[in-house]
Amino acid sequence: MSRYRFDRKQLVLPYLIYLILFVVMPLLVVLYYGFTDDQGHISFTNFASFFTNSKMMGTLVYSLVIAVMVTVICLLLAYPVAYILAKGEYARKHSFLMVFVLPMWINFTLRITALKEILTLLEGNLAFHPFMNTVICMVYDFLPFMIMPLFNSLTKLDKSMIEAGYDLGADFPKVLTKVILPLSVPGIISGVTMVFLPAMTNYVVLDMVYNSTYIMGSLIGSYFSSYDWNNGSLISAILLMFIGFLTIITDKIVSKEEGEEVRI
Repeated sequence: MSRYRFDRKQLVLPYLIYLILFVVMPLLVVLYYGFTDDQGHISFTNFASFFTNSKMMGTLVYSLVIAVMVTVICLLLAYPVAYILAKGEYARKHSFLMVFVLPMWINFTLRITALKEILTLLEGNLAFHPFMNTVICMVYDFLPFMIMPLFNSLTKLDKSMIEAGYDLGADFPKVLTKVILPLSVPGIISGVTMVFLPAMTNYVVLDMVYNSTYIMGSLIGSYFSSYDWNNGSLISAILLMFIGFLTIITDKIVSKEEGEEVRI
Protein backbone atom coordinates (compact mmCIF):
# COMPACT_ATOMS: atom_id res chain seq x y z
CA MET A 1 0.00 0.00 0.00
CA SER A 2 1.53 3.29 -1.10
CA ARG A 3 1.86 6.04 1.45
CA TYR A 4 0.53 9.52 0.81
CA ARG A 5 3.33 11.90 -0.10
CA PHE A 6 2.95 15.58 0.58
CA ASP A 7 4.00 18.00 -2.14
CA ARG A 8 4.53 21.70 -1.46
CA LYS A 9 2.68 22.48 -4.68
CA GLN A 10 -0.51 21.37 -2.93
CA LEU A 11 -0.35 24.50 -0.80
CA VAL A 12 -1.51 26.39 -3.87
CA LEU A 13 -4.86 24.58 -3.89
CA PRO A 14 -6.64 26.78 -1.27
CA TYR A 15 -5.57 29.92 -3.10
CA LEU A 16 -6.58 28.40 -6.44
CA ILE A 17 -10.03 27.49 -5.14
CA TYR A 18 -10.47 30.97 -3.67
CA LEU A 19 -9.33 32.53 -6.95
CA ILE A 20 -11.82 30.51 -8.98
CA LEU A 21 -14.77 31.13 -6.66
CA PHE A 22 -14.31 34.83 -5.90
CA VAL A 23 -12.37 36.20 -8.89
CA VAL A 24 -12.85 34.09 -12.01
CA MET A 25 -16.54 33.21 -11.56
CA PRO A 26 -17.70 36.78 -10.74
CA LEU A 27 -15.68 38.00 -13.70
CA LEU A 28 -17.42 35.47 -15.97
CA VAL A 29 -20.80 36.69 -14.67
CA VAL A 30 -19.86 40.29 -15.49
CA LEU A 31 -18.71 39.32 -18.98
CA TYR A 32 -21.87 37.27 -19.54
CA TYR A 33 -24.21 40.15 -18.70
CA GLY A 34 -22.01 42.67 -20.49
CA PHE A 35 -22.18 40.87 -23.84
CA THR A 36 -25.77 39.61 -23.76
CA ASP A 37 -29.14 41.27 -24.18
CA ASP A 38 -32.24 41.10 -21.99
CA GLN A 39 -33.12 37.67 -23.41
CA GLY A 40 -29.69 36.25 -22.67
CA HIS A 41 -28.60 36.18 -26.31
CA ILE A 42 -25.05 37.16 -27.22
CA SER A 43 -25.06 40.78 -28.38
CA PHE A 44 -22.50 43.51 -28.96
CA THR A 45 -25.12 46.25 -29.18
CA ASN A 46 -24.34 47.59 -25.71
CA PHE A 47 -20.62 47.63 -26.52
CA ALA A 48 -21.21 49.63 -29.69
CA SER A 49 -23.66 52.01 -28.02
CA PHE A 50 -21.14 52.83 -25.29
CA PHE A 51 -18.93 54.66 -27.79
CA THR A 52 -21.86 56.42 -29.47
CA ASN A 53 -23.74 57.45 -26.31
CA SER A 54 -22.89 61.07 -25.50
CA LYS A 55 -23.73 60.59 -21.81
CA MET A 56 -21.34 57.66 -21.43
CA MET A 57 -18.54 59.30 -23.38
CA GLY A 58 -18.99 62.56 -21.46
CA THR A 59 -18.78 60.62 -18.20
CA LEU A 60 -15.65 58.85 -19.44
CA VAL A 61 -13.97 62.14 -20.37
CA TYR A 62 -14.91 63.75 -17.05
CA SER A 63 -13.58 60.70 -15.19
CA LEU A 64 -10.31 60.85 -17.13
CA VAL A 65 -9.89 64.56 -16.42
CA ILE A 66 -10.41 64.03 -12.68
CA ALA A 67 -8.11 61.00 -12.62
CA VAL A 68 -5.34 62.82 -14.51
CA MET A 69 -5.58 65.89 -12.28
CA VAL A 70 -5.53 63.84 -9.08
CA THR A 71 -2.62 61.68 -10.31
CA VAL A 72 -0.48 64.63 -11.43
CA ILE A 73 -1.03 66.55 -8.18
CA CYS A 74 -0.33 63.46 -6.08
CA LEU A 75 2.88 62.83 -8.01
CA LEU A 76 4.07 66.43 -7.67
CA LEU A 77 3.39 66.39 -3.93
CA ALA A 78 4.58 62.87 -3.20
CA TYR A 79 7.88 62.81 -5.08
CA PRO A 80 9.72 65.48 -3.06
CA VAL A 81 8.27 64.07 0.17
CA ALA A 82 9.35 60.54 -0.72
CA TYR A 83 12.79 61.72 -1.82
CA ILE A 84 13.40 63.68 1.38
CA LEU A 85 12.26 60.75 3.50
CA ALA A 86 14.29 58.22 1.53
CA LYS A 87 17.53 60.17 1.13
CA GLY A 88 17.45 62.42 4.17
CA GLU A 89 19.76 61.68 7.07
CA TYR A 90 17.04 60.79 9.50
CA ALA A 91 17.51 58.29 12.30
CA ARG A 92 13.89 57.22 12.11
CA LYS A 93 12.79 57.92 8.55
CA HIS A 94 10.19 55.13 8.68
CA SER A 95 8.60 56.88 11.66
CA PHE A 96 8.23 60.04 9.58
CA LEU A 97 6.73 57.92 6.80
CA MET A 98 4.09 56.69 9.22
CA VAL A 99 2.86 60.27 9.61
CA PHE A 100 1.63 60.13 6.00
CA VAL A 101 0.32 56.58 6.31
CA LEU A 102 -1.58 56.99 9.60
CA PRO A 103 -4.64 58.71 8.00
CA MET A 104 -5.22 55.49 6.04
CA TRP A 105 -5.96 53.74 9.34
CA ILE A 106 -8.99 55.98 9.87
CA ASN A 107 -12.27 55.14 8.17
CA PHE A 108 -12.50 56.62 4.67
CA THR A 109 -15.90 58.22 5.32
CA LEU A 110 -14.70 59.90 8.51
CA ARG A 111 -11.67 61.34 6.76
CA ILE A 112 -13.64 62.80 3.87
CA THR A 113 -16.32 64.09 6.27
CA ALA A 114 -13.68 65.93 8.30
CA LEU A 115 -12.14 67.43 5.15
CA LYS A 116 -15.60 68.39 3.91
CA GLU A 117 -16.22 70.36 7.12
CA ILE A 118 -12.94 72.23 6.63
CA LEU A 119 -13.80 73.04 2.99
CA THR A 120 -17.28 74.16 4.04
CA LEU A 121 -15.74 76.49 6.62
CA LEU A 122 -13.43 77.98 3.97
CA GLU A 123 -15.88 78.19 1.07
CA GLY A 124 -19.27 78.47 2.73
CA ASN A 125 -21.00 76.39 0.06
CA LEU A 126 -19.32 73.36 -1.53
CA ALA A 127 -21.65 73.55 -4.53
CA PHE A 128 -19.69 76.54 -5.84
CA HIS A 129 -16.52 74.55 -6.59
CA PRO A 130 -17.53 70.89 -7.05
CA PHE A 131 -14.63 69.93 -9.35
CA MET A 132 -11.96 71.54 -7.17
CA ASN A 133 -13.37 70.01 -4.00
CA THR A 134 -13.49 66.58 -5.60
CA VAL A 135 -9.85 66.82 -6.66
CA ILE A 136 -8.77 68.05 -3.20
CA CYS A 137 -10.57 65.20 -1.42
CA MET A 138 -9.23 62.55 -3.78
CA VAL A 139 -5.67 63.88 -3.50
CA TYR A 140 -5.99 63.78 0.27
CA ASP A 141 -7.29 60.23 0.11
CA PHE A 142 -4.85 58.78 -2.46
CA LEU A 143 -1.64 60.66 -1.59
CA PRO A 144 -0.28 57.85 0.66
CA PHE A 145 -0.71 55.40 -2.21
CA MET A 146 1.68 57.53 -4.25
CA ILE A 147 4.18 58.15 -1.46
CA MET A 148 4.65 54.51 -0.49
CA PRO A 149 5.86 53.08 -3.85
CA LEU A 150 7.99 56.16 -4.50
CA PHE A 151 9.60 55.83 -1.07
CA ASN A 152 10.34 52.15 -1.65
CA SER A 153 11.81 52.85 -5.08
CA LEU A 154 13.94 55.79 -3.94
CA THR A 155 15.19 53.91 -0.89
CA LYS A 156 16.69 51.27 -3.17
CA LEU A 157 18.66 53.81 -5.24
CA ASP A 158 22.40 53.24 -5.20
CA LYS A 159 24.02 56.34 -3.70
CA SER A 160 27.14 55.67 -5.72
CA MET A 161 25.18 56.39 -8.92
CA ILE A 162 24.20 59.82 -7.60
CA GLU A 163 27.72 60.52 -6.37
CA ALA A 164 29.10 59.50 -9.77
CA GLY A 165 26.87 62.08 -11.40
CA TYR A 166 28.23 64.84 -9.21
CA ASP A 167 31.80 63.63 -9.75
CA LEU A 168 31.28 63.90 -13.51
CA GLY A 169 30.33 67.55 -13.15
CA ALA A 170 26.53 67.34 -13.24
CA ASP A 171 24.50 69.68 -11.07
CA PHE A 172 21.46 68.57 -9.06
CA PRO A 173 18.83 69.27 -11.77
CA LYS A 174 20.78 67.15 -14.25
CA VAL A 175 21.38 64.37 -11.72
CA LEU A 176 17.69 64.46 -10.90
CA THR A 177 16.56 64.17 -14.53
CA LYS A 178 19.30 61.81 -15.75
CA VAL A 179 19.85 59.54 -12.75
CA ILE A 180 17.24 59.76 -10.01
CA LEU A 181 14.10 60.01 -12.14
CA PRO A 182 15.01 57.16 -14.55
CA LEU A 183 15.90 54.86 -11.66
CA SER A 184 12.66 55.65 -9.85
CA VAL A 185 10.41 55.03 -12.87
CA PRO A 186 9.12 51.68 -11.47
CA GLY A 187 7.94 53.47 -8.31
CA ILE A 188 6.37 56.26 -10.35
CA ILE A 189 4.46 53.82 -12.54
CA SER A 190 3.32 51.82 -9.52
CA GLY A 191 2.10 54.96 -7.76
CA VAL A 192 0.36 56.30 -10.87
CA THR A 193 -1.43 52.98 -11.35
CA MET A 194 -2.54 52.88 -7.72
CA VAL A 195 -3.94 56.42 -7.90
CA PHE A 196 -5.22 56.83 -11.47
CA LEU A 197 -7.49 53.79 -11.67
CA PRO A 198 -9.32 54.27 -8.32
CA ALA A 199 -9.71 58.00 -9.04
CA MET A 200 -11.70 57.14 -12.18
CA THR A 201 -14.30 55.15 -10.25
CA ASN A 202 -14.40 56.55 -6.71
CA TYR A 203 -17.82 58.20 -6.85
CA VAL A 204 -18.27 58.25 -3.06
CA VAL A 205 -16.17 61.42 -2.86
CA LEU A 206 -18.36 63.14 -5.44
CA ASP A 207 -21.48 62.27 -3.46
CA MET A 208 -20.01 63.51 -0.18
CA VAL A 209 -18.87 66.89 -1.55
CA TYR A 210 -22.11 67.53 -3.42
CA ASN A 211 -20.72 67.03 -6.91
CA SER A 212 -23.74 66.08 -9.01
CA THR A 213 -21.61 65.07 -12.01
CA TYR A 214 -21.20 61.37 -12.76
CA ILE A 215 -17.93 59.53 -13.11
CA MET A 216 -17.56 55.94 -14.28
CA GLY A 217 -18.20 54.47 -10.85
CA SER A 218 -21.35 56.56 -10.48
CA LEU A 219 -22.56 55.47 -13.91
CA ILE A 220 -22.03 51.79 -13.10
CA GLY A 221 -23.84 52.20 -9.78
CA SER A 222 -26.80 53.94 -11.44
CA TYR A 223 -27.27 51.11 -13.94
CA PHE A 224 -27.15 48.43 -11.27
CA SER A 225 -29.52 50.45 -9.07
CA SER A 226 -32.05 50.45 -11.92
CA TYR A 227 -31.46 46.69 -12.43
CA ASP A 228 -29.85 47.26 -15.81
CA TRP A 229 -27.20 44.59 -15.33
CA ASN A 230 -26.26 44.49 -18.99
CA ASN A 231 -25.06 48.09 -19.32
CA GLY A 232 -23.57 48.12 -15.83
CA SER A 233 -21.61 44.94 -16.50
CA LEU A 234 -20.52 46.19 -19.91
CA ILE A 235 -18.99 49.37 -18.48
CA SER A 236 -17.27 47.29 -15.80
CA ALA A 237 -15.86 45.00 -18.50
CA ILE A 238 -14.61 47.98 -20.52
CA LEU A 239 -12.87 49.42 -17.47
CA LEU A 240 -11.40 45.99 -16.79
CA MET A 241 -10.00 45.84 -20.31
CA PHE A 242 -8.61 49.34 -19.88
CA ILE A 243 -6.92 48.29 -16.63
CA GLY A 244 -5.47 45.21 -18.30
CA PHE A 245 -4.16 47.28 -21.20
CA LEU A 246 -2.62 49.82 -18.84
CA THR A 247 -1.01 47.04 -16.79
CA ILE A 248 0.59 45.52 -19.89
CA ILE A 249 1.95 48.90 -20.98
CA THR A 250 3.36 49.70 -17.53
CA ASP A 251 5.00 46.27 -17.28
CA LYS A 252 6.73 46.83 -20.61
CA ILE A 253 7.90 50.29 -19.55
CA VAL A 254 9.26 48.99 -16.25
CA SER A 255 11.04 46.10 -17.97
CA LYS A 256 12.55 48.49 -20.51
CA GLU A 257 13.74 50.92 -17.84
CA GLU A 258 15.25 48.14 -15.74
CA GLY A 259 17.16 46.81 -18.75
CA GLU A 260 18.64 50.15 -19.79
CA GLU A 261 21.73 51.75 -18.33
CA VAL A 262 21.56 55.18 -16.76
CA ARG A 263 23.39 57.74 -18.84
CA ILE A 264 24.44 61.18 -17.73
